[in-house]
Amino acid sequence: MASILRHIVASNRVKHNDTGLDLCYVTSNLIATSGPSQTYPRAAYRNPLDRLVSFLDAKHGDNWAIWEFRAEGTGYPDEAVYNRIRHYPWPDHHPPPFNLVPMIVASMRNWLAGGELDITTGGKQITEEDKSKRVVVVHCKAGKGRSGTMACSYLIAECGWTAEDALVRFTERRMRPGYGAGVSIPSQLRWVGYVDRWAKHGKKYVDLPIEIVEIHVWGLRHGVKVSVEGYENEGKKIKVFHTFRHDERIVVEGDAPGGKGVMDLVTDMAGYVINNSSASSLGSEAADDTDYGEIAEGVLGGRGKAKTIAIPEASQTPPSLGSSSTQPPPPSLPPSQSTSSLQKPISFADESEPGGQAVIFKPHAPILIPNSDVNIVVERRNRVRASKMLTMVTSIAHVWFNTYFEGYGPEQEGQPDDSGLFEIDWDQLDGIKGSTQRGTRACDRFSVVWRVAGTSGAGTTTVATKEGESSGGGVVVFQPGEDSPVPQMEPADWKGQDDSGGPTAEKNLGLRVADPESASISKASSLTEEVKDDGDGSAKDDKDKVDDDDGAIMAGVKVSGPAGEEVLDAGTGTGSGSGNKDEDRGKEVILES
Repeated sequence: MASILRHIVASNRVKHNDTGLDLCYVTSNLIATSGPSQTYPRAAYRNPLDRLVSFLDAKHGDNWAIWEFRAEGTGYPDEAVYNRIRHYPWPDHHPPPFNLVPMIVASMRNWLAGGELDITTGGKQITEEDKSKRVVVVHCKAGKGRSGTMACSYLIAECGWTAEDALVRFTERRMRPGYGAGVSIPSQLRWVGYVDRWAKHGKKYVDLPIEIVEIHVWGLRHGVKVSVEGYENEGKKIKVFHTFRHDERIVVEGDAPGGKGVMDLVTDMAGYVINNSSASSLGSEAADDTDYGEIAEGVLGGRGKAKTIAIPEASQTPPSLGSSSTQPPPPSLPPSQSTSSLQKPISFADESEPGGQAVIFKPHAPILIPNSDVNIVVERRNRVRASKMLTMVTSIAHVWFNTYFEGYGPEQEGQPDDSGLFEIDWDQLDGIKGSTQRGTRACDRFSVVWRVAGTSGAGTTTVATKEGESSGGGVVVFQPGEDSPVPQMEPADWKGQDDSGGPTAEKNLGLRVADPESASISKASSLTEEVKDDGDGSAKDDKDKVDDDDGAIMAGVKVSGPAGEEVLDAGTGTGSGSGNKDEDRGKEVILES
């Protein structure tokens, strides 16, 4: 039974011919494996730890060591692998904080060159023959995304492989033919492109604090929540730094694409099939599939100079959406196919929430990220009947980017632009896009206006040049040398008891318990009040209740015309907040955590 379970769980991955273990040799000295376990029930469908250790002992003696990347915990204590392990954990389905990459790659290199794992010990002499026998074992959960990202990074940075060749090799060795790419999540592929550029330009990295100035969205549907996230706790946790409220949305061009009803769902799903050719009949595993060339096109070449923009003052109209001459028109959109007969029983979009062809998300207070890794999350939710106290999540997507690389730091000798514009289409986002869990669109594309914290956003950041030196709140990071000790991170609790979930705990589609604290962010995620008697023995139906809420939901939402002029429509209850713009701009914003 255990053998059958392991075959089902790892059906898309190549297994070791002699042992049947879920592992592969990417190269002769680099092994990728799924996360082993010594506890039931995981040991029934993952690699049993005792069998994996026995195999490594028999094959490689004491010349093997493990690099693990599991923020959810390894599932075994270090003593079970002779303390021959290095910890660099970060959450599943995400790229690593980039400041971990130089340490991970350097520690792999030093071990294979005969160095010690523990930075507090040393002096042990090994022969050249022993060096040639050493192997690195990488694992995360499935031994695919996180493990593949770092296996490819090592081949690129230390072995001189091209990014394309490294990704192809990992796929050929790790995956069964026809089951997709080994590294397939778009943001992880983007990181492989970053590593390629980092390795080609002196392996220097500058981690700078970043401010998210605005987010410009095209084709924003109704019922969409937009959040800004980043890493904390050495990368083991993801933190929500800001979730945009209703009064932080500026509708530049109204009329959100699609309508409500079942056909809204069908139309958006149909758009996915057309634009995401990689999501085929591969099941849920196709959710992460993408073409490395599509990601690398704007990372490795052909894009030219990074976009440097002048950050608008609070009183100015943001240039990207306010002027048709500086921004391409919104992409063509399929016409709404909603029908009144289908709209009545089911509503797949909360029409009372602001959407539009062009919308700007502008925070009242600065959104500050302590490092250069930024994650933008969009989630589309739909209000369920009041009696259910639930919300329906129909799509979740996100994208990680690093502003040091988006600001062309490697190509400018470590002096990145101090502002920029990161742009991406919906079909290039990470998220739930598999054929078995396909969600509806939340938008067509968006741009993120960012700048280095404390700058005006009008030039190139001058940073320090010495390793570890702070510059403008940032830190200069060079890869440790061959004879230098390499630190590792604190491991997560191997039993998984410190895995509180954080903002990624409920990133799945379907019904969810509504959260009353998010009412100011999105009505689609808040509890609706119970239907009350009007006093004459009759109760309002749900539609009347929705109509009554429209004014409150739209309060504080600024609606502007195509040229940025403010348009007041008393019929929708729109306005500019309290009426005192300076006061509104300085208000503290309660963030959803």
